[in-house]
Amino acid sequence: MKKLTILCFLVSSLIFSQDFNSIWNNGFKTTSSDGDFKLKFGGRIMFDYAFWNTNINGTDESFSGSEFRRVRLFNSGQVYKNVKYKVQFDFDGDGASFKDVYMEITKVPFVGNVKVGHFKEPFRLEALTSSKYMTFMERGLPIAFSPERNVGLMLHNSYMDNKLSIQAGIFQNGLSDEEQNGNRNITSRISYLPINNNDQLLHLGIGFSSRKNSDNTYSVSTRPENHMGNKLISASIENVEQTNLIGTEMAWVMGPLSVQGEYIMNTVDADETYNFTSYYGQISYFLTGEKRKYKNSLAGFDRVSPGKNLGNDGMGALELAARYSSMDLSEANGGILNDITLGLNWYLNPSTRIMFNYVMGVADVNSEDINENTLQMRMQIDF
Repeated sequence: MKKLTILCFLVSSLIFSQDFNSIWNNGFKTTSSDGDFKLKFGGRIMFDYAFWNTNINGTDESFSGSEFRRVRLFNSGQVYKNVKYKVQFDFDGDGASFKDVYMEITKVPFVGNVKVGHFKEPFRLEALTSSKYMTFMERGLPIAFSPERNVGLMLHNSYMDNKLSIQAGIFQNGLSDEEQNGNRNITSRISYLPINNNDQLLHLGIGFSSRKNSDNTYSVSTRPENHMGNKLISASIENVEQTNLIGTEMAWVMGPLSVQGEYIMNTVDADETYNFTSYYGQISYFLTGEKRKYKNSLAGFDRVSPGKNLGNDGMGALELAARYSSMDLSEANGGILNDITLGLNWYLNPSTRIMFNYVMGVADVNSEDINENTLQMRMQIDF
């Protein structure tokens, strides 16, 4: 708390020693008159409600539930043009926890950009895209394989007028003060934009991650794309030497139409070698003519702005979407899960969205047939 107080004092001193210009642009932003210092404050609230039915070998059971899926606040900024930072807190029933906490130095000679702290590893387009801007309420099944936020150091840069992007970093699992011997992960990614104009966008990428846990174990489990639902398939492996992930990614946007897909190969080296796979493919279309906006390689897709907001002689933006995703853990007797998700998104304005998803999940676990169907909705405000 003492350190946080000192940090707040230093930031306040910088602010009040400068002339600042403040605006509201999907979040509170303020910039010093000389452009050296920038501050932004924002957050998100996502509330979900779901009904789902699980059928195991002909026996039905129904459930319903609600939750605050995400409640987050953040502050980000720039110090003397080439130093950036972000601090983001997530609030749940157990209190507050860190999400993004990092510092970044930009335009470093011969390197590009250096980022250090707790942030997302550079792997998979869908995982890097903010939950505020995802097409569906939940990410596809490959997210169970994906490394997400960890403590680390990353180098990244863009070339060829930002068409080519390269990222590489070394990471340690979690956000802990405890020493974790042997817990080191190396993750890298390359993406390329062969097409990027006002009419079309084509994103291609490939990523690799070599991972090793200090306890020499590997476990994975997943549920159909309902965060409150049941985990239907799982695998746990001991005496693991190393886990290697290879991911490929593609996204194509042409006006209101968008197509996206990813494929992951997960190789676990233990007493024997296990090969797992997961993939998804999705398509979406804006009935009201808007289009998905691409931000950059490390952030994926950006905010959708309706042509006319609800209440301004308009109805907002309407988007239809469909996705098929699959995960295969059968080599470790973990089962196979296939999902179909249908979605309708209503963007009332750039900061408010209502989402409806219908998820049909089918799992085969050691000859046991499991079906789970979910109807869920989300009310989302972000800024």
